[in-house]
Amino acid sequence: MSNSTADSLPPVTLDDVRGAQKMLTGVARVTAMEGSRHLTQLVGAPVHFKCENLQRTGSFKLRGAYVRIAGLLPEERAAGVVAASAGNHAQGVALASALLGVRSTVFMPKGAPLPKISATRDYGAEVRLHGQVVDETLAAAQEYAAETGAVFIHPFDHPDIIAGQGTVGLEILEQCPEVRTIVVGIGGGGLAAGIATAVKALRPDVRIVGVQAAGAAAYPPSLAAGHPVAVDNPATMADGIKVGRPGDVPFRIVGDLVDEVRTVTEDELATALLLCLERAKLVVEPAGASPVAALLSDPGAFEGPVVAVLSGGNVDPVLLQRVLRHGMAAQGRYLAVRLRLTDRPGALATLLGVLSVVDANVLDVSHVRTDPRLGLTEAEVELHLETKGTAHCVEVGQALREAGYTVIG
Repeated sequence: MSNSTADSLPPVTLDDVRGAQKMLTGVARVTAMEGSRHLTQLVGAPVHFKCENLQRTGSFKLRGAYVRIAGLLPEERAAGVVAASAGNHAQGVALASALLGVRSTVFMPKGAPLPKISATRDYGAEVRLHGQVVDETLAAAQEYAAETGAVFIHPFDHPDIIAGQGTVGLEILEQCPEVRTIVVGIGGGGLAAGIATAVKALRPDVRIVGVQAAGAAAYPPSLAAGHPVAVDNPATMADGIKVGRPGDVPFRIVGDLVDEVRTVTEDELATALLLCLERAKLVVEPAGASPVAALLSDPGAFEGPVVAVLSGGNVDPVLLQRVLRHGMAAQGRYLAVRLRLTDRPGALATLLGVLSVVDANVLDVSHVRTDPRLGLTEAEVELHLETKGTAHCVEVGQALREAGYTVIG
């Protein structure tokens, strides 16, 4: 959406968000607010999770999609709608369209996770796989809209979308009226803009902090420049906030109403996802865990009570497995070591005995015997170990060296 188009659209107001809330009654769930004892102890003030990962379709996206499609004229509905998304927006548009009796076509990248493709189809959309990245998919969807007359439903760059997402903010104030800080992930900016519109109109004293993945952080340079700036090749596991350029409409609102935008690393995202799973028993995708990552990285920076918005829970099981392992490694609970030993009967059993003494759990063992770097009687072994933390990793390494093993890495 160009700046001129954005400027021609009406601003989003508190009345718009309240109207969206009425429209969504019986459609979107009023999601739970759950306390986090671990983060409360860490921050030194009450911390609550706003669980949009438990929303219908698994994320907040249904809210904005439904409001946008419900606002179409009869002739626009008759032409159908089209969207482009790698997952959450796709499912939101598919379900909203089905509920409203509107035909929907959703373009998704060829590499989109199979569970998200299947869910989008199950909600009633026609799914077309196109391109390897979302930008290619987006172009295909817009081309389809131009050819067929279908209405393109943008994931974040429209006032109706922002108004729908803003209902999360109204619920936060109703469920936690004493809130002092709201932390929310930012991709294109629709959710943060909607929450800020609602909350700042009613409680201007509440601090709103946006969080971006460091590898896809378009908002800090954009806010510094005073206009949206594209980030080339955004890279992060958090595909829900992997957006290369802020939306023009939400950018204005975020610039005016969001107090701060922070960035978090991939290690911090992985650790946050692991915490949500282990401590809160909540399945959250990396983008949804970004506010938790911000709290973990700098707990003293947030005045409580704090509400962290868990924006979605649609994580691909394959990615979840990788992220959990990465999160365990970041916490020193997963250790990979390579070492050399004499290739003779019983050598592996002796090695495992050393690890047993230091209480390291062996997850996987692999051997290399034919590498030219190895001596005639040597073998290289790679071990994946489950450990108890950084100090335990040091203890394991020390025990191996004291037993005479050459630890390579």
